[in-house]
Amino acid sequence: MKTIITMFALAVALTGCSNNDKANNTQAYRDSIKKAVQDSIKLDSFQRAEVQAKEKARIDSLAEAKAASQAAAARRTYASRRSSGSVHPVVQSDYYEQTAPRKKGWSAAAKGAAIGAGAGAVTGILVDKKDARGAIIGGVVGAGTGYVIGRQKDKQTGRAQ
Repeated sequence: MKTIITMFALAVALTGCSNNDKANNTQAYRDSIKKAVQDSIKLDSFQRAEVQAKEKARIDSLAEAKAASQAAAARRTYASRRSSGSVHPVVQSDYYEQTAPRKKGWSAAAKGAAIGAGAGAVTGILVDKKDARGAIIGGVVGAGTGYVIGRQKDKQTGRAQ
């Protein structure tokens, strides 16, 4: 009984002594949160300034592209030639039509089908008692599911129509 009372008194004494530290820790915690909020506000303002700079650069590039197309239109010359009594304008241009760049690499549908087939085969082996049958069924189901999900991504990005 004496040991229990002694331990209780010791616990009360230690708890009472640590209250002062707790107040100091609370103040330090408040200071650190205040500093973190101020830093995040500064970061947010930098991000907003960066977005504004990008938007200004995009607008400037659009204006330059429009000016370049107007200059190209001004360079076009019209010549006329006579053929059977009528005048036909001939347009000579300094630029060529550019074709869209070819898309390289795997489509998202192909990637999804490959990943789905692998994951499905592994899952099929783990789930089914007969490994080969489970791998085949899991691979087919996984490939189909992966293809459908990848095709949706392709449609979102504009790769597939």
